[in-house]
Amino acid sequence: MSAITIPAGMPQYDDVPRFDVAAVRADFPILDREVNGHRLVYLDSANTSHKPRQVLDVLREHYERHNANVSRSVHTLGTEATEAYEGARAKIAAFIGAPGVDEVVFTKNSTEAINMVAYAFSNASPRADATAPAAPSRETDERFRLGPGDEIVISEMEHHSNIVPWQLLCERTGATLRWFPVTEHGRLDESGLDDLVNERTKLVSLVHMSNILGTVNATSRITARVREVGALLLLDCSQSVPHLPMDVVDYDVDFIVFTGHKMCGPTGIGVLWGRGELLAAMPPVLGGGSMIETVTMARSTFAAPPARFEAGTPPIAEAVALGAAVDYLTGIGMRSVQWHEKELTAYALDALGTVPGLRVFGPATPVGRGGTISFALGDVHPHDVGQVLDSLGVQVRVGHHCARPVCARYGVPAMTRASFYLYTTTEEIDALVAGLEQVRKVFE
Repeated sequence: MSAITIPAGMPQYDDVPRFDVAAVRADFPILDREVNGHRLVYLDSANTSHKPRQVLDVLREHYERHNANVSRSVHTLGTEATEAYEGARAKIAAFIGAPGVDEVVFTKNSTEAINMVAYAFSNASPRADATAPAAPSRETDERFRLGPGDEIVISEMEHHSNIVPWQLLCERTGATLRWFPVTEHGRLDESGLDDLVNERTKLVSLVHMSNILGTVNATSRITARVREVGALLLLDCSQSVPHLPMDVVDYDVDFIVFTGHKMCGPTGIGVLWGRGELLAAMPPVLGGGSMIETVTMARSTFAAPPARFEAGTPPIAEAVALGAAVDYLTGIGMRSVQWHEKELTAYALDALGTVPGLRVFGPATPVGRGGTISFALGDVHPHDVGQVLDSLGVQVRVGHHCARPVCARYGVPAMTRASFYLYTTTEEIDALVAGLEQVRKVFE
């Protein structure tokens, strides 16, 4: 790995252990392949990360040796599968500093986790249309009741999965959706905080690290205001839990969501973490097997969390493999991962600054910024940028990145995005810059 130049004034921490990037890369079989005759340069980890052998081996072993359904059988395979599944839950709880193991709910991904909270509000609230019943059929916690006059607050930099569910919820209940704007430098504009988060606010749902701008949102002022008005706070941590240390108690949040496939785990598995007493007060979203306490033909009662929110057969092997991914990341150290990416981001911002006509969106320094950099190259359409880079083996993402309002905010139809992870090297960033020079030659 080549030497990294850290910008003047950027904090440095000598006590953060460094890891051997070459040794880490050797754990990821896919990084050995070629694309279009070139060594693979994978700069799309914000989209999905690669999986180390340690995770792939656990996934395969589970299916080969321990495959059975969970929480249903007393036979040996069923017991082994249940122990592995619940063991993964315990690993994830420890990874995010959760006070209780039962506060971790397995979902399909972050999108499903956010929708689960949105539909819990919906199931606790009367519908806005006049033909619906005037009130829910079951007694519900007032914190989850929404109606006309109530408000939900998000931001302009959200992924679509943290916009659309709240739009739909407001349509169903008559509540109002409001949002923080984004500054020219890619930060949340908190100048109107006291007006935006007020006594009518029931929930604030914000991205922790932007998937398109790379911004790491400092949430302390917003959290203080949320507590002042008695609202709930959800953080979309899809891009932060894989990349930096997370402690849900320190962040003083009510819910977080994240997804396994962005943190060295498999697809099809995500996590909703919620405060224990809030999960206990939340109405269920999906009905079926395993989420019940009793069932009669007239009425059902529900299990305690997390089972209440895990109806049907869950993604068992995927959860076990996510536990293995947590073991892998813990072994490396999340502070080390965070610092490695901070150094890469500093290096990349400097290197991209040498490309004529390139415009970077989001914070211009690696302070309060993760390893995701979106940019435009003159008037070249991002799809053309992506195709030329792919011909050179460089994999980036192009498009609106499921964050179309951000593109609209900056007046562009789409962006090109390069994103880094623990296996990324400065040589790969150099390959990106060289590839962009080739793009310029093709379209100049």
